[in-house]
Amino acid sequence: MNELHHELKSFLIETMNLEDIAADEIGDDMPLFSPEGLGLDSIDALELVLALKKKYGIVIEASDESSRQHLRSVATLAALIASR
Repeated sequence: MNELHHELKSFLIETMNLEDIAADEIGDDMPLFSPEGLGLDSIDALELVLALKKKYGIVIEASDESSRQHLRSVATLAALIASR
């Protein structure tokens, strides 16, 4: 497993208080904001954006149309972080 992907999965578990799931249960392409995935909601999105800014220095603007795509999965978050 990609080291950044694993780090992000652990980061999501800690940040979103997902105590009942292990990092290896989160697929790289699992939707973060879908009932078929982690089932995060809009308040979780705000918390996640703030935590990403604090830990990785990544600024995701609400007005940026690509923001939804960046927050789609662990793989898309990793791609965003790697690109900066």
